[in-house]
Amino acid sequence: MHPPPPGPPGESVVPAASRMAWLVVALLVPVAVLNYLDRQMLAAMKPSIMADIPDIATRANWGIVLGSFKWVYAIMSPLGGYVADRTSRRLVIVASLFVWSGVTWATGHVDSFEAFVAARAIMGISEAFYIPAALALITDFHTGPTRSRAVGIHQTGIYAGVILGGFSGYVADSPALGWRFAFFVCGIVGIAYAAPLFFLLRDPPRGREAGDEPAFGAAVGELLRNRQFLLLVAVFTLPAIAGWVVKDWMPDILREKFGLGQGQAGVSAVLFVQLASLVGVVAGGWLADRLMQSTDRGRIYTSALGMAFFLPALVGVGLSGTLGFAIASLVLFGLGWGFFDCNNMPILCQIARPSLRATGYGIMNLVSISCGGFADWGFGVLRDADVSLAAIFGGFAALAILSVATVLAIRPRSFPSDG
Repeated sequence: MHPPPPGPPGESVVPAASRMAWLVVALLVPVAVLNYLDRQMLAAMKPSIMADIPDIATRANWGIVLGSFKWVYAIMSPLGGYVADRTSRRLVIVASLFVWSGVTWATGHVDSFEAFVAARAIMGISEAFYIPAALALITDFHTGPTRSRAVGIHQTGIYAGVILGGFSGYVADSPALGWRFAFFVCGIVGIAYAAPLFFLLRDPPRGREAGDEPAFGAAVGELLRNRQFLLLVAVFTLPAIAGWVVKDWMPDILREKFGLGQGQAGVSAVLFVQLASLVGVVAGGWLADRLMQSTDRGRIYTSALGMAFFLPALVGVGLSGTLGFAIASLVLFGLGWGFFDCNNMPILCQIARPSLRATGYGIMNLVSISCGGFADWGFGVLRDADVSLAAIFGGFAALAILSVATVLAIRPRSFPSDG
């Protein structure tokens, strides 16, 4: 009997991923769809919501509605990750889905600016527990040569959710349905899916290292003393400043700039960029896993390549004079985003030990999404002050250059206990 072939540099040698490992990914893809569907619905249905709740009034206030979710989500993410590192990732995922789906349903009943902000803030608490737990669970099962691909396939659910959310503008425009109907349906679907997920999802057997269960403060302290982790936090944050604005504001940008209807603007803003992200996340996962066979920096190089696409893409979005050019620029951005997005947790797995990874991803969310919330608010303020799109997106392009340099500075290490 021949010994197994050597694994990628810097990763443990493991047998091919089991059937359960891929079942876990398949079960979590629909959850990822729902996780991002309600976020994109909010962006696509903005005109209808603001018309129905007139005390939102200004784009700056709309930025607060968007930001309230992100700020609470960000603050709660490290705690959500820590809970997932110390308890059952499966139960954390199921509980998060059930609670946020209930809040989604309830959002369809709000009737004031203050109530909308409160609903989005509560949503932020419940959703903060999902992504760190889900990605950590996937990497628990996929410990080596399939890791980037597995994470990438999960992320396709996020892009599918954004695409579906883009079509919600048509639902909002329909006199027989409306924006509230969209929130009702998504909430009910999520509540219903929580039951089969509870029975089918599994936690892997996880071995424990000596002293690998530090208290919350000690876990955070260990991560913050890790220079490579701090670099990854910066890498995770800089592109997301532009990424959140693209997700949350692009329907409104295209509607105003090119005179589109609410439904067409929502679809144009998300369909092509998210389809490109779907391609990018699959191709990026495959490329990263292949490069890891020859260098332990394979995931880092793939992420850097993706972020290099952001520079021309963001400049193009800011300068676009036609809808076709704007969409072409968004497609390039989406392709790069896929390369970047499927490798963040796999890179984290190369610089932090297994029992700190959900906590680490939670800290990454804290910084990244906090900045995203301020970006949403700041974009609204700048647009109210008539600052040009070219100037705003030019600033985002400058951040893309810094992102590439930062990810290339990361130096991975190996963890024999991984897997």
